[in-house]
Amino acid sequence: MRPLLLDPLFAPLDTLSGIGPKAGELYARLLGRESIDDCRVIDLVFHAPYSLIDRREQPGIARAPQGATVTIKARVDRHQPPPPGRSNQPYRVFLHDETGELALTFFRAKGNWLERALPVDETVIVSGKVDWFNGRPSMVHPDYMVREADAANLPLVEPVYSLTAGLSARILRKQIETALQRLPEFPEWLDEALIEKRHFLSTRDSFLQLHEPHEAADIDPQAPARRRLAYDEFLAGQLSLALVRQRLRRVAGTPVKATGKLSGAVLSALPFSLTDSQQAAIADILSDMAGNERMLRLLQGDVGSGKTAVALMSMLAAVESGGQAVLMAPTEILARQHYATLSKMAAPAGLTIDVLTGRTKGRERQAIEERIASGETDIVVGTHALFQDSVIYRNLLLAVVDEQHRFGVHQRLRLTAKGISPHMLVMTATPIPRTLVLAAFGDMDVSKLTEKPAGRKPIQTVTIPTERTGDVIERLRTAIAEGKKAYWICPLVEESENSDLMSADERFQTLKSSLGPEIGLVHGRMNGAEKDAVMLAFKNGEIRLLVATTVVEVGVDVPDATIMVIEHAERFGLAQLHQLRGRVGRGDEASTCILLYKGPLSENGRARLSILRDTEDGFVIAEEDLKLRGEGELLGTRQSGTPGFRIASLEAHADLLEIARKDAAYVLEKDPELTSPRGEALRTLLYLHRRDEAIRFLRAG
Repeated sequence: MRPLLLDPLFAPLDTLSGIGPKAGELYARLLGRESIDDCRVIDLVFHAPYSLIDRREQPGIARAPQGATVTIKARVDRHQPPPPGRSNQPYRVFLHDETGELALTFFRAKGNWLERALPVDETVIVSGKVDWFNGRPSMVHPDYMVREADAANLPLVEPVYSLTAGLSARILRKQIETALQRLPEFPEWLDEALIEKRHFLSTRDSFLQLHEPHEAADIDPQAPARRRLAYDEFLAGQLSLALVRQRLRRVAGTPVKATGKLSGAVLSALPFSLTDSQQAAIADILSDMAGNERMLRLLQGDVGSGKTAVALMSMLAAVESGGQAVLMAPTEILARQHYATLSKMAAPAGLTIDVLTGRTKGRERQAIEERIASGETDIVVGTHALFQDSVIYRNLLLAVVDEQHRFGVHQRLRLTAKGISPHMLVMTATPIPRTLVLAAFGDMDVSKLTEKPAGRKPIQTVTIPTERTGDVIERLRTAIAEGKKAYWICPLVEESENSDLMSADERFQTLKSSLGPEIGLVHGRMNGAEKDAVMLAFKNGEIRLLVATTVVEVGVDVPDATIMVIEHAERFGLAQLHQLRGRVGRGDEASTCILLYKGPLSENGRARLSILRDTEDGFVIAEEDLKLRGEGELLGTRQSGTPGFRIASLEAHADLLEIARKDAAYVLEKDPELTSPRGEALRTLLYLHRRDEAIRFLRAG
């Protein structure tokens, strides 16, 4: 169904000359695809340059600045090959112009090739970086060498692209130029008034200008070509999300009529009162579920803000209305932890709660599935296992998805695909800036929890250089002797030859020999049962110090843990540091977070640690993180469904995202099936940005 004019761009990448199996692996890695089979020609068109090299400066040899990239027109004087048997020494070619002499230096070069490329007494043009040593200029491995007659082959302004090991800049540029030749004249999908107001070029001209810059301003995020392409990308994303929402909302929701009987019993037994923002979020959710349309709501809550209590009240409303509810978590640890928490909180209501994960097997699984199918089970907590074909619900009214960004956007649709249309509540403990909410969750209404439960004390955050690691270990010795619990977070699982970071395994052994046996280790490569056993021992106090990787980042709840040590904190993102810090300070005792860093810190690294020291407000931290790092990794490891933009930048183009959201809503209001001439053009836009999923919703009607 893809428009024919896009076929040349969606041809497999390895149909381009020069891309065989070996090179294909390099291109797949560069373009972020699983394999060369997933790469298309269009992927090269979207691979934007991040800088440029200006070779227009031709100062003459004697006036070439140290370290500058210059272009020199000069006459070849002589070749100086290395002495016989000394191939490790450089091969030099000397040239001169009217200002002085320049040595071109080559390592492991073939002399006969250099003699052909740089014949003595011939005028040549060379371009590269000049280095001065003892008053003599030299150029090591020039970027370009052409004879005077071929001067037109030397690009004076050259875009610079990110590369991967084994792929040369020149070959990549050549392939991108080939890909650009396949660009068609696209139908115009933007409103004429917007094009005029924003001074947008056509999409085709924008791609050409992006890859053929003449000045540094041409690749700036605010350049007209880049802004046009960023807007296209945002519009495709927002249109897709709006179509998903339109499709999901067509499946009518079942109105949930909460009686308050179960929630009242649970609330009266809670040892704390709900915060104002928790009460407001619950009111939003109950109001949504009482209507005829399916609820699609995102619940954002900072670490420790009480999302679980809000989720429970929402699920109790579904049960009060005669239905069932599920809570899906991304990991086994988190699912079982939610199960333990909910079972305890919901006990006064006398509910039947089950947990179902990939580890639930045999008769136990069969019994749980029978209880779910009969309606005996009120609430099911689990992982992806909740979606399997063998799990049949009697009357599923609400699905709560925790840490949505770890699943990917399209998994929201799995329940619908099974013929079930529950209301949907998505929760995240990762505070997300508003622009990122629009980009990733534009099809959802949003509630925010902005307060922490009463009694939570501030976490003291300190930064300490790694040279003082011994002092930190001694402090831990005292704390463990006093019966306290602590985390020690490492960035790696095991030692790597390519990194000087202390691995989790090595740190575990070091701390065990210093502090004794009350130490556990947990990391992502352990299986679920092993991780659960260590976590349970930590929770029960058999282990006092837990060495871990970022597997403990989200959802691990040990209220009496009061010390968090993060080793090589400068290597972590700001939002991730905030999540890790949130594992302590969950009880009523004062807690400490120690950020161990290796100096000297970069300006960016210093800013990150300083922000973390100064505030515990996750939403402030998220906004700062967006400024410092961009959207790329703000939601943790980039996965299917997170907004990894190829041209657009949330921090640079936030104003365009808001316009794109409104434009998408306006278009679908006027033309919900995209059948008008502009609607047909917008279908082309969706295909161009690989939003085929959205087109399928349209075809499904």
